[in-house]
Amino acid sequence: MSRTLLLGAQAALPTTVGTASSFSQATVVRLYNSDTGAHLITLLDSDYQGIGSMTLAAGATEFIEKNHSDLLLAANALVLGAKVGFTV
Repeated sequence: MSRTLLLGAQAALPTTVGTASSFSQATVVRLYNSDTGAHLITLLDSDYQGIGSMTLAAGATEFIEKNHSDLLLAANALVLGAKVGFTV
């Protein structure tokens, strides 16, 4: 059974490309959509070029694995993220 290791404070995902966050160079970010609607999550490289995107359902939690320099943003600041790791 794996457990989540908290490595940083939870914060709202930025909502614009220029403010996208690496979450302190995280390689795993736990996302939680605290809103009642689904929102788009976008992953960018360090040059602000799109890598991929997905919709995070209302109330959903997801773990995103990424390169330490990659950046995240959301369509709404009610999507929260935290730098995490896993233990066994």
